[in-house]
Amino acid sequence: MTKIKRHREQFPALANKSYFNYGGQGPMPQRALDAINEAQIYIQKIGPFGSEVNTWIRQQTKITRAAIATQLDVSPDTITITEDVTVGCNIAMWGVSWKNGDHILLSDCEHPGIVAIAQEISRRFDVEVSTCPLMSTLNEGDSVAVIAQHLRPSTRMVVLSHILWNTGQVLPLKKISQLCRDNSVFLMIDAAQSVGLLPLNLQELGVDFYAFTGHKWLCGPGGVGGLYVRPEVRDLLQPTFIGWRSVVTNGQNIPIGWHPSGIRYEVATSNYPLYVGLSEAIAVQEEWGTKEERYQQILSNSEYLWNSLRQLPSVKCLLANQPPQSGLVSFQLVNQKPEDTDNLVNSLESQGFLTRTILDPNCVRACVHYFTLKEEIDQLVEAIQRYQHSTK
Repeated sequence: MTKIKRHREQFPALANKSYFNYGGQGPMPQRALDAINEAQIYIQKIGPFGSEVNTWIRQQTKITRAAIATQLDVSPDTITITEDVTVGCNIAMWGVSWKNGDHILLSDCEHPGIVAIAQEISRRFDVEVSTCPLMSTLNEGDSVAVIAQHLRPSTRMVVLSHILWNTGQVLPLKKISQLCRDNSVFLMIDAAQSVGLLPLNLQELGVDFYAFTGHKWLCGPGGVGGLYVRPEVRDLLQPTFIGWRSVVTNGQNIPIGWHPSGIRYEVATSNYPLYVGLSEAIAVQEEWGTKEERYQQILSNSEYLWNSLRQLPSVKCLLANQPPQSGLVSFQLVNQKPEDTDNLVNSLESQGFLTRTILDPNCVRACVHYFTLKEEIDQLVEAIQRYQHSTK
């Protein structure tokens, strides 16, 4: 049995399906499931509230914060633990002191949840919002130059995804960070698709805010994510949500200031057993290989899928000229009608192949992880081919 097949045995969800939805939610390893259950039982055993359980919570939170920081190559005190990507984006986007006439620049590939935040900030504070066309740079063009062309003197924040969730394009974040720094503009990154996929060093990338989740490529539980805030801009970002975890108190338990680390953006009681589950999920990933080793295997799998799809005359990959640099492979059916995408995804799921529909551009997105098998990819491509034959 190969190393990858042995590793896959830890993921119960992979036993009865071919999974290509890591960009939506990753399957949890059994160890993470067991750790969550054991933590819930332990908390009830020692008492849901008391000095002993509070000590345990502090210890587990510290462990989880450190595990997350290792994945990003940053100090744990830069990490805020949140519920998901969107909460982190809300913290970063609402924490800026917006003024009438300020400008937010988005790309045309951002998730609807992030677009909605910008729209509401615009409504409340009379902030202008515009988009720059990055979707068209997938196969040609310079994404950094496009962003630069759309900056204004009034731009306060650029909001982008590190990996575009619809096309799988990886943006050159270090260059974009420098561009924003040179123009005194905050850079907020939706990192839903990058944490657990790319080998990251946020200190080198230079981003201001980086919001992510543990339930996608890290294969952790839903309900735990995080936000990285660059230490140099921490005091410029006011807490969006406030609770007892956010503040430092005096001897009379009166708040006297914000917590000096990323904890200042946390609120109150959380589902702490999920923290244990995420820590365990990260440990499972690291046991297979380093961040770079996992990424290289993802690239190998995505190139294999991309090449296989390109052999089908009825399929058009959105990425046309070179192999993907992420685990997201988006494709369309040649001469497809709007309903064909949903029909194909539904047909595949009925056969045990889980993919998803993307609306803009209208396409199918299949995601491969480092433990995706070549034979799974072959079977997926064969199922797509059968579907095409059956609809002729």
